[in-house]
Order: sequence, then C-alpha cells, then structure tokens
Amino acid sequence: MRYLEAGAAMVALALSGLALIGSAGVHAAGAPARVVSINVCTDQLAMLVAETDQLHSVSYLSREPQNSAMSEEAAAYPLNHGQAEEVFLMRPDLVLAGTYTRRATVALLKRLGFQVEQFPPATSFDDVRANLRRMGTLLARPERAEALVADLDAGLDQARATRSGRRVALSFSNSYTSGVGTLSQAVLDAAGLDNIAGELGIEGTERLPLETLIMADPDLIVSGERDYGAPALAGENFRHPAYRALARRKTFVAVATKYWVCGGPFTLQAVRILREAATASPSLARHGE
Repeated sequence: MRYLEAGAAMVALALSGLALIGSAGVHAAGAPARVVSINVCTDQLAMLVAETDQLHSVSYLSREPQNSAMSEEAAAYPLNHGQAEEVFLMRPDLVLAGTYTRRATVALLKRLGFQVEQFPPATSFDDVRANLRRMGTLLARPERAEALVADLDAGLDQARATRSGRRVALSFSNSYTSGVGTLSQAVLDAAGLDNIAGELGIEGTERLPLETLIMADPDLIVSGERDYGAPALAGENFRHPAYRALARRKTFVAVATKYWVCGGPFTLQAVRILREAATASPSLARHGE
C-alpha cells in the first residue's frame, strides 16, 4: 500500500505542472494518436492493427521470443514495464491492458483520467476475431482488423480437416495441461486432434499427474519449450524417467509457447504444426524425447 500511495503522490505532483492528460482524449477523427500497451497480448494485437507511429510503447515482454510471436517487430517500439508512473510520463491518449493486468495500475491510470481498455485472454478463435475487431475499433482501423480476420479464417479453412482420431496429451511445465474452454483446445480442434483432457473431464488449465498421463496412453504428446537455459523446477516433470520412457514410445511434438499463449493470426502456426504431426507417420513426427 505504501508503494501505491507513494506512486499516486508522485503522479499527483506531476499533474500539478501538466494539464490532465485525459482531457486530450481521442482525436476528433476518432483515432488515438499515442497508444501505450502494457500487456504482451495487447502488444501484439496493437502491432498488427495500428497505423504507423500510432503505437508509442509496448511491454518489455513483447521482445522476449519465448513469449511473443512478434518479438522482432517489437524492437521498433520503446518498452515499458507496466508501471503507472512510467505510463503517465508517456502521456498516452489510450492505454491497452489485459484483464489480468495489475488492478492497482489500471485503477490508478483510470483515476488520473486515462482511457484504459482491457482485453480478456482468448480462449477460442471466436475470441481472437472479437479481440482483433475491438482493437480495430479502438484504433479506428476496422478495415485492417477485418483483413486480419479474413486471413485468419482463410488459414483455418486451409488447415481444417476431418478428425484424425489421434489422441493427444498436452503436457506443459509443472505437469499442467489444458482442456475445454482454452485456446489450446481450440487449436487441437482446428488440427483435427482429440484431447485426452476431455476424456478426463478437465476444463481450463489443471495439473495432469504423471500416472494419469501414462494410463491414458495418448498417441501424441504435445509440449512447449522445455529448455529454460538453466536448471528449473518447472521442468522436473519432463526429466522423470517414466515421462522420458513414454515420450520415447510416442510421437512428441513441440509447439512454441509464443504461438498460443496469446491469440492472434500467429496461432495458425500452432494449428499447422499439429496438423502436420497428425498426418505424418510416427517416425517422421517424432520431434523429441
């Protein structure tokens, strides 16, 4: 609380020498000219939709290749760390955030008169379409958003196929898996694969015990990155002898986290990787131990 109070005092002091930024608002034409994004998912949506020079800053996570499918594009923008004080000094007329962005930050920015728009995580391709269109509306770029939606739909139509009947286990760090109501499930559906989480009654994101994974006997095991560059307890499940023995007998497919941690046109790459694995022979599709 003391940190937040100190931050509020700093911003209030700065306000004494500046006009209230919120009064600038959105330009008369309806397009905000100085946009700041403080969430890795809104970073990418904004980079896809925004006009040249319309997007002023993106979060530092946008430059991390493991988390962002647009890390190279993010190099063109100043970074922020999602702090209310630094956002205030950037003087944006629109702030983009996620629904899980720190409440205190969002609340303080709103109190100071900034327009803050929060986006929920995408849990389906309908959500991806809705988020793209909403970004298009906020940035007064609806045509650009519709073009992105059209490209997404075209890619899904191209990848879509009848169900292969192959059963998949999503196996992530700390033994987490994803089931009904997640973007991961939507990706598997688009690739024509059956998620064992449905058989197990798993909704959302839950832990999948190693014993349950082995008993389920999936055809494919799908995971994200397993190399953290340094020892990490989060990857202990991948090093267990029973897991390694199972992975050697099955088709193992690695899909980079950046393709489905946020929903966007880039999520098509996850669909393509999985569709290729589903149609390839086990010997060709095996990508790891």
